[in-house]
Amino acid sequence: MPASRDHSTPLLTSGVLLLAAGFSRRFGAVKLGATLQNGDTVIARTLARIRATGAPLRVVTRPELQHLLLASGARSEELVLCADADLGMGHTLAAGMRALPAWEACLVCLGDMPFIQTDTYARLLQSLHGERITIPTFAGVRGNPVGFGAQWFASLRESTGDTGARDIVRGQPDSIDCVAVDDPAILKDIDTPDDLTRHQQS
Repeated sequence: MPASRDHSTPLLTSGVLLLAAGFSRRFGAVKLGATLQNGDTVIARTLARIRATGAPLRVVTRPELQHLLLASGARSEELVLCADADLGMGHTLAAGMRALPAWEACLVCLGDMPFIQTDTYARLLQSLHGERITIPTFAGVRGNPVGFGAQWFASLRESTGDTGARDIVRGQPDSIDCVAVDDPAILKDIDTPDDLTRHQQS
């Protein structure tokens, strides 16, 4: 049973780190620019729902996607460019972590999960703690985004390869707070065109 966090001392500063530097190899095109049924792009919808929380935001992308991010609602001062994103998500995460302001906790979000509700992001942000890892669950299954207290920032700044923060999460089971949410979209990332079609119809 994960330890429950102490809500008596709220965080002074926290925010969102959005990872948006993938190469969409299984999708066959830049999936962040794929169009949803309402006309939004995947990344525009993701950005809009995160921004509606009012939380500070940093967006990690690669230089060749910079124009797409700016056209989709990102602000130039929020962008962090990762020149070695081709080496894996861990490198993207590390670049973002090195560029964070003096936050006490960070919610690490993925650009290819456009169906997560704003209320879900808000609840997770409110659950962050400087010494805990926060993971949402739906029907008992863990999903994304995942929150990290500043205690883990140094390790995250050294992330490499494709595992991202998974090794840290696996190695710290006693530091995890699971937050149950009524939002199946925390389990719905987009890797292929079929994923995009299926998730919009579910």
